[in-house]
Amino acid sequence: MRILIKSGTIVNEGCSVLGDIVITDDIISGVYAEGETPRGAYDKIVDASGCFVIPGIIDDHVHFREPGLTDKADIKSESRAAACGGVTSYIDMPNTSPQTTSIEAFNNKLHIAQKNSLVNYGFFYGATISNAETFKSLDRHTIPGIKLFMGASTGNMLVDKTESLNNIFKTCAENDIILMTHCEDTDIINANMNVAKQENDDPDITMHPLIRSERACYKSTSAAVNLAKKYNTRLHVAHVTTASELELFGYDDKITAEAVIAHIYFYDEAYKSLGALIKCNPAIKTKHDRDEIRRALNDGRITTIGTDHAPHELKNKQGGCCKAASGMPMIQFSLVTMLELVDEGIFSIERIVELMCHNPATLFHVNKRGFLRTGYKADIVVIQPSCKWEVTKDIIQSKCKWSPMEGHIYNNKVKTTICNGNIVYDNDNIIDDSRGEALAFNV
Repeated sequence: MRILIKSGTIVNEGCSVLGDIVITDDIISGVYAEGETPRGAYDKIVDASGCFVIPGIIDDHVHFREPGLTDKADIKSESRAAACGGVTSYIDMPNTSPQTTSIEAFNNKLHIAQKNSLVNYGFFYGATISNAETFKSLDRHTIPGIKLFMGASTGNMLVDKTESLNNIFKTCAENDIILMTHCEDTDIINANMNVAKQENDDPDITMHPLIRSERACYKSTSAAVNLAKKYNTRLHVAHVTTASELELFGYDDKITAEAVIAHIYFYDEAYKSLGALIKCNPAIKTKHDRDEIRRALNDGRITTIGTDHAPHELKNKQGGCCKAASGMPMIQFSLVTMLELVDEGIFSIERIVELMCHNPATLFHVNKRGFLRTGYKADIVVIQPSCKWEVTKDIIQSKCKWSPMEGHIYNNKVKTTICNGNIVYDNDNIIDDSRGEALAFNV
């Protein structure tokens, strides 16, 4: 099978050039400047004239809910949403049911994804108060890293005991496994909630960033950074939300940070119009925090962009700080949201490709993905600019069938998504006759 992607603006490794890409079976067999492409027969020609051609997005932070929570989402539905959004690889979190804290549970997830995932998949192994010893026996070629919840969130996987935390950071360092942390201080959050509930048993949603406060985030993140320095652990802090936390990054290549779409795009004023639809943990905070996160994405203090894609049924998103569930579906609209910020001059498209494709591949040592290079897997996205479209309920692929972006009008559109040389999405149509592959990690 040979595919020619023709006459697109190829965005890759800091450059944008007009050219063609040839795919043979599942591999990129050539990247050519315009006019240099070898002649020959092709089974399919993708006309990318006037379009951007980028590597497939690697989302390092999703909650696809399977197994055990499939009323909210499942691997089949959310991988379809990924394909529509130009995401060709995702790494799923361990707070499912059962939790991914044993080899058996991990292998079960791989089996489910092998049957049902339209795009490529990987799964974090979850840390608990007592399972650090199992890290030594993990197959490092199949597991990207360990996920640690240093603050209570969906799934009740909180680890906050000093002895357990030290053991987890130490064991990850000894086995050179990257540790990804959710950082919020539970004691501070609980104290803030108790105060807020004195006026209302279900505090108004606008209180969410005051309850899950800047102080709660900074205290936990600084503790994680200090433990990483103590043990020389490779640490990646998930979904940084505050300007104060940014002071902790940029000094040590082994200590990195992620931002997610919700905190890059929204700030607390949006609670007034979107309410609990944008309730997530950690909370969306101030405009200053959002703007500083954007600055840090540009200057390198934050190295990756994920979505923290976390669907809930709409009925569970009703209420305030206590009753409404935390989390939102974003994977279908992550790339186009970031391209909107490119149009606004906040980021360059080259920087977006670094943050969403190159850097996740490099950080997690993903084998032969994340770049448009000869010999790499053919995970490729074609983007049509200057193409207005509206997010309507009927196009939402996530099983929950809602999005905080519903009614939003975008100016860039994913035209074609190719995963392992297979066209899985093309001009509003999902082609569901192939399956993604398990990500491999170089160690």
